[in-house]
Amino acid sequence: MNIALVHDYLLHLGGAERVLKILSEIFPKAPIYTILYDEKKCGGVFPKEKITTSGLQKLPSLLRKNHKYFLPLIPRAVEEWDFSGFDLVLSSNSAFTHGIITPTQTRHICYFHSPMRFAWDWTNEYIKEQKLGFLKRTAIAHILKKIRIWDQASVDRADTFIANSKTVQNRITKYYRRDSTVIYPPVDISRFKIGKTSEDYFLIVSNLTPFKRLDLAIQLFNKIRRRLVIIGDGPQKEFLQNIAGDTIDFLGHKDDALTAEYLTNCRALIFPGEDDFGITPVEAMACGKPVLAFGRGGAKETVVEGVTGEFFNEPTVASMEDGLARLMLNERNYSPLKCRHRANEFSKEIFIEKIKNIVRGSES
Repeated sequence: MNIALVHDYLLHLGGAERVLKILSEIFPKAPIYTILYDEKKCGGVFPKEKITTSGLQKLPSLLRKNHKYFLPLIPRAVEEWDFSGFDLVLSSNSAFTHGIITPTQTRHICYFHSPMRFAWDWTNEYIKEQKLGFLKRTAIAHILKKIRIWDQASVDRADTFIANSKTVQNRITKYYRRDSTVIYPPVDISRFKIGKTSEDYFLIVSNLTPFKRLDLAIQLFNKIRRRLVIIGDGPQKEFLQNIAGDTIDFLGHKDDALTAEYLTNCRALIFPGEDDFGITPVEAMACGKPVLAFGRGGAKETVVEGVTGEFFNEPTVASMEDGLARLMLNERNYSPLKCRHRANEFSKEIFIEKIKNIVRGSES
């Protein structure tokens, strides 16, 4: 079977890119189509010779780094790829790649990380985040309306939908009225070991963006004067550093091995934002560590309250403080083995088998 893989952007290595990496391991001969590609940041994982980009790759690098400014061009860009030589296309989608056009004889399986949140449930927040004047905000709102129209029109192009969580499955049903099968993203449990001891710090591993709500965690740890270590980078870095006190350390981007070491040695992982799935809580549990998570989104499907961590139910410092107090009170009761056992339910091996079953079903 001749298979192609498709992914929105290869500009950094996040959770969605880790899923693509495993898909590429399952189908090693499959080329990868992507709208934009940064060889420096992704070449070690996704080598250049396997990559086919869109016409937007030819834009100057400064524009490519700010691709939100040419949103109206992206639907056309993904429609220009020719998949006539493939029996199956498997897309890894967070925004646009479900809208590729495939021939009648070519099956399209779409693995949905989420419907495009900036155009649907985060529209107002997305517009406010741009910090623009009235006329420009109005223009962006008009563009997003056009994007939603295209999104609705193109969603029927995929033959099969896979959702990365029940949370995303519910969004697919709400916005697209399509059925989907849940297959949780893969976590390579073998990369992690249970920590025998814990050092006196709490840990966040995250992109530094507004939706991750690191500001809540920073305000809380400023207040309680406990050590918080933050691994990750992103557009909110300067803002977050400016509001952080002296008990908070920003380490920037770290490789997988060093990140795993910090997870192994922390007291607990702090997961303050609402995520579609959230691989990091599973990685923390693979290290035998409890998780304090916001009680919405994918974390509700991975963290077991009172067994592998705790939730806070409101996006406020007070609610997070209550959750952290409960976690610290119960800290000795969280079994590292139970945390590890829970993480095993989201293993790479389970993901691979379920993906292969879906692909085998498409052959019949």
